Amino acid sequence: MRDIRFEDMHLFARVADLGSLSTVARERDAPVSQVSRALARIEQSCGARLVHRSTHGLTLTAEGQTFLDYCRRITGALDELEGEFAQQSGQPSGWVRVASSSVVAEYLLIPSFESLQQQHPQLRVELVVDDRMADMARDGIDIAIRTGPPLTDTVVARPLGTLARALYATPGYLQARGVPQQPGDLRQHRLITNSAVTFLNHWPFLVDGVPEVLVAEGHWRSGSTAITARLALQGLGIARLATVVADPLVRQGLLAPVLAHCVDLQPTPIHAITLTRRHRLPKIQACIDHWATWFSVQASGAGYP
Repeated sequence: MRDIRFEDMHLFARVADLGSLSTVARERDAPVSQVSRALARIEQSCGARLVHRSTHGLTLTAEGQTFLDYCRRITGALDELEGEFAQQSGQPSGWVRVASSSVVAEYLLIPSFESLQQQHPQLRVELVVDDRMADMARDGIDIAIRTGPPLTDTVVARPLGTLARALYATPGYLQARGVPQQPGDLRQHRLITNSAVTFLNHWPFLVDGVPEVLVAEGHWRSGSTAITARLALQGLGIARLATVVADPLVRQGLLAPVLAHCVDLQPTPIHAITLTRRHRLPKIQACIDHWATWFSVQASGAGYP
């Protein structure tokens, strides 16, 4: 077993997480045969069968589960050692894999990258952009930027700010089709909705202090919040957009608020989520510290120095 390398342990952990040699091969941009040979070499070094192969994928044997437990402990210790040296050198370094929605990536994270690079020049960030929630262990995510409360107690969550949503349309659309005066008027308009996250189509209002919810029926819909914003900018209808996206477009005269007097913004907390075994790594802490400051400055409207 002394022939087993740290890279072998990382590979075996990914095989266990993903349950598919072809998926691991795609992730590593390598031939499946190369991953298969590596797994066979690991099993030979262990002197035991570690996985069951079937048409349904891969499952761990009892020996495989034992080996996986040790892999996680050893690679975790290696991560901590790497972090100790990074901490002593004062320069967090390496790749950080970050998952977020398209809106958060485009309008909050990407504008922060230049100052992050200036502060930590040895850091590298890979963005995984999807409006659906990532499986952090399976997808190898170091940090997930998510709205709403953390879903489990197996993660560490740090609040970064809030994300509010309101209704917007282009001035041209409102001129052509009229300006809604009350929520019920929206039923006479073309609405742009979200096909991936259906709760975003429950549009909340406060009318004379009384909560109301309109379930928006879309004339247009998209599974991407970024595309939803683009549809609105094309003058195709009224959309519910994050204020961080829409307010700069309002200032440019490209969009106008709709029913601003009664829309319930319902600010949603934004968290940086990390797995408990990785949240102390300096490269991860450096990114989260930077974004906590960045989000705070953006919320104040001061801009980032």
